[in-house]
Amino acid sequence: MTYSEQNKIPMSVLVSWSSGKDSAWALHTLRQQPEKYEVRGIFTTVTKTFDRVSIHSTPAWVLKQQADKLGVPLYEIPIPYPCSNEIYEAAMREFLAEVEALPENLTASHFAFGDLFLEDIRAYREEKLSETGFTPIFPVWGEDTTILANKMIASGLRAIVTALNPIKVPADLAGRWFDAELLMDLPDGVDPLGENGEFHTCVVDGPMFSSPVAAKPGKIVQRDIVSASKDDDDKIHSSNTSPPTYVYADVVPLDL
Repeated sequence: MTYSEQNKIPMSVLVSWSSGKDSAWALHTLRQQPEKYEVRGIFTTVTKTFDRVSIHSTPAWVLKQQADKLGVPLYEIPIPYPCSNEIYEAAMREFLAEVEALPENLTASHFAFGDLFLEDIRAYREEKLSETGFTPIFPVWGEDTTILANKMIASGLRAIVTALNPIKVPADLAGRWFDAELLMDLPDGVDPLGENGEFHTCVVDGPMFSSPVAAKPGKIVQRDIVSASKDDDDKIHSSNTSPPTYVYADVVPLDL
């Protein structure tokens, strides 16, 4: 099903959901155009070793609450840890086959991503979907990240910094709220949305939710990132022979 100006049939869309602010805002952007887009669900990879969203480290219980408050189905794509690119791509192919097999009212023709300006990531997504019958779309592509960061905060979006690269930003930013004060504390040259991998977030409130997720920042830990193979190493650390270390903040229920 595709959108047509003539018959006004909206595109059916599944949103790639990192659990963070960029994917949340991409979904919100799509929903502001109901005549053009119909969001039918969200999907994300979950590292089963930790039962957390990959990269962002959001706990699965938070992910499920996010989906509930978005009012859409959640599709979890299980991956191991460590996970090679080959294993990741096989898991994604299996997921695409599952989407194809969904009933007509649940399946989708388009996949939306919250990428903003990294050309190589966009090209990778477009290449992998080019022969699948699914079409990638990028609702927030090219937006000024400084303007967008402030727009997110002004909208009432609340997010916790759950993972960061301590080579790029101070470790004590982990567990902080993504707010105006955080933006002021970012070092010069750091993208205000962390688009270059400086930090990642977990959204717990915002205009895309029916009500807030009852969660808050928890314990801070550091963990080495183990790659499944040398070819899958984080290129940021290509000159470092030891595993890259990231700083993580847990997300816990408000009543803890």
